[in-house]
Amino acid sequence: MQQPREKLFSRQPVSVGAARSFVATVLTGWEPDDRLDDVKVCVSELATNAIRHGSRVGRGFLVRVASRDERLRVEVRDGGGSDGKAPCVKEPAADVDSGRGLYLVATLADDWGVNRHEGHGHTVWAEFKVGPPNRHEGAAK
Repeated sequence: MQQPREKLFSRQPVSVGAARSFVATVLTGWEPDDRLDDVKVCVSELATNAIRHGSRVGRGFLVRVASRDERLRVEVRDGGGSDGKAPCVKEPAADVDSGRGLYLVATLADDWGVNRHEGHGHTVWAEFKVGPPNRHEGAAK
């Protein structure tokens, strides 16, 4: 099991790329490259949703990465939207440019869900089945 890592990001569009880069850096040596693109797409979508729908003005969002029992988990915790509704998957419309975030997460991740927090906020998480962490970083292949 790897030690969980987390980082707080501001509620700005530039934070989506920063969150994706943070997760990619944390995952160096943790999990096979064949899932890295899926993980990065999911982090991008969850971070975008936190900015657009979940984080109140003046609050950011927290990204957490953890690995246990050959499962990688990424979480994005927001400060809660004003409508109080939990995030849910919507069937994407062909003629609309947005609304596919959780659909992509549900498609790419092996499991995902939403935890509501008392008061305000949600943690949306995605899990990926992965092999054991690479314990021989930098070793010849």
